[in-house]
Amino acid sequence: MKVLVFNCGSSTLKFQVIDLEKNTPPGREHGLASGMIERIGSSALLKFADEGGQHLKETIRVNDHGSATRQALDWLKTLGYFETNGIDVVGHRVVHSGPHFLEPTLIDDRVLEAIEAISHLALLHNHPSIEAIRAARITLGSRIPMVAVFDTTFHSDMPERACCYPIPGELTEKHHIWRYGFHGIAHRYMVERYAVMTSTHMEKTRIITLQLGSGCSATAIHGGRSIDTSMGLTPLEGLMMGTRSGDVDPHLPGFLAQREGISLAEAEALLNKKSGLLGISGRSQDMRELLEAESKGDERAALAVEMFCYRVKKQIGAYLAVLGGAEAVIFGGGIGENSSQVRNRICAGMQWCGMAVDEDRNNSMVGKEGIISQDNTKVKIYVIPVNEAVIIAQDTVRLLHPHSLR
Repeated sequence: MKVLVFNCGSSTLKFQVIDLEKNTPPGREHGLASGMIERIGSSALLKFADEGGQHLKETIRVNDHGSATRQALDWLKTLGYFETNGIDVVGHRVVHSGPHFLEPTLIDDRVLEAIEAISHLALLHNHPSIEAIRAARITLGSRIPMVAVFDTTFHSDMPERACCYPIPGELTEKHHIWRYGFHGIAHRYMVERYAVMTSTHMEKTRIITLQLGSGCSATAIHGGRSIDTSMGLTPLEGLMMGTRSGDVDPHLPGFLAQREGISLAEAEALLNKKSGLLGISGRSQDMRELLEAESKGDERAALAVEMFCYRVKKQIGAYLAVLGGAEAVIFGGGIGENSSQVRNRICAGMQWCGMAVDEDRNNSMVGKEGIISQDNTKVKIYVIPVNEAVIIAQDTVRLLHPHSLR
């Protein structure tokens, strides 16, 4: 079965066409085509490729995620992916499910309206996904089914002690206020891939997964289940990120609104779009640029990097306590997979709990899968490049054909 997967970021759109045959072993999925559109909303960069050697790389104006989706579909159409024996189903990553959807869900008008109704809880992500879904439905019509796979699903059965906020219970129930958690597809990929790599049964996993990119989150996983995660009601809670503040005093938005003479919505937007690495450094949200600036003596860039690593280290310590120790810590995401400097700084001084980076392994592990810890350490450290599209494709097929995959 051929699955087209769309994954929308705040200013990007990624897609993959994956062929899932019956009884395909984990990690052996067949990728047929892939692409990315970056800088949506301005002069966007398109990079498409398929296994037959067809490539497209150009810079054009792309106004929104709907337009980006149409660009991807038009290219795939020229290669025959919608003809006989072409794409069978489309899977869409959706960040926030709200209280409505605990599992992957077949998309219809009612489902799309429900996703749109809670888009304010994921300011940077749900709306782009909605634009992509609408464009795909208009372009492809009703003959190809579409499935929403939610980032929140992996965290949906966290224990109450982890998912509840300490506020009056009647407000929790009335407004469905709890810690939903995000990046669930990525964290699930990391634990499932770790289980395969180490021949560990899922029910015996006890690990900490770190999804570090433009958005960042950590998850404590026991028995293959998320038992705590750093993001909460919205993707703003938790670790320091590219433009998001992460944890701050709950009074801060109101304080800023009052002192700066701005609305509460503007204060929340400041914490979502102008804070984090960008806010502290005053120059960039890109970790690569900040590390380079730090090497040239930029003190604000150095502080941004130091704060980022410090907060991740602190979260690892908290989750070691939650889990009662862990067998492994796994780095994923753009920063986690590619920045050996950041990984080294996060793990520095963690020998007390049995974590120690092997410098040569760490420096050689850029965008590759493997172990970076020293031999004979109690807590192993891995880099696992995340492929969310594989999880989305598998869940999409299982929903429509529950017996077609193992």
